Amino acid sequence: MESPPPFDPRPDGPPRLYALIPCAGTGSRAGANGPKQYQALAGQRVIDHTVQAFLGVPSLAGIGVVVAPDDVVYRSPHDRVRVWHVGGASRAHSVFHGLRALAGAGAREQDWVLVHDAARCLIRPADIEALISACVPDAVGGLLALPLPDTLKQTAPGQTPARVGATVERHDKWLAQTPQMFRWGALYGALERHEADGFRGITDEASALEAGGAHPLLVPGPARNFKVTYPEDFAMAEALLNADARQELTS
Repeated sequence: MESPPPFDPRPDGPPRLYALIPCAGTGSRAGANGPKQYQALAGQRVIDHTVQAFLGVPSLAGIGVVVAPDDVVYRSPHDRVRVWHVGGASRAHSVFHGLRALAGAGAREQDWVLVHDAARCLIRPADIEALISACVPDAVGGLLALPLPDTLKQTAPGQTPARVGATVERHDKWLAQTPQMFRWGALYGALERHEADGFRGITDEASALEAGGAHPLLVPGPARNFKVTYPEDFAMAEALLNADARQELTS
């Protein structure tokens, strides 16, 4: 298979912005036949809605989609999109391999990378732009997140069925979302330090930076930017996407 051309081979110039979308999961919790990112939703596949949102951000120099090595389903829908068959056993593996592919496509250490879950298909260009505006002047970078809106309970140990052991203070708790935006060099280095142990304990990009002592910026994100995971999530996402389409028709 012929390698696609790089996004921008120039070694000079100001920092560029890239998106990286890991899309190699099996989606076992979705209860569907096949990976959830390829399930139909409001007339398109989940991944198509996601990529379309990033194509709506002109400042991005390119978008990389990381799929499984044996994936024969997904193809690039646009000349700004590259598809790399380097997905790994976990999300962290896929992101790490995707960062290498992104470097081969022209990304430099100082460039920004926005990593986004393929299954967060309700993200909007305006949400992405808000993260970019907040992070570009920041020394570390950051992520979209939602302040915890509900009372948080902790289970009592050894109880079946589960019972409340304590109520946890929520004023300083946030639900992490994506995109998560960091410099290529900082993110690659942070993940590389955990490659030998299989990225144990690394649940998202921010956690990799945190393990090295960094404090990523928390940028308020919308409640609608949830990850489509369970069957009921598909119904909610479809309703929101259909509502968006109706609003576009009447605006």
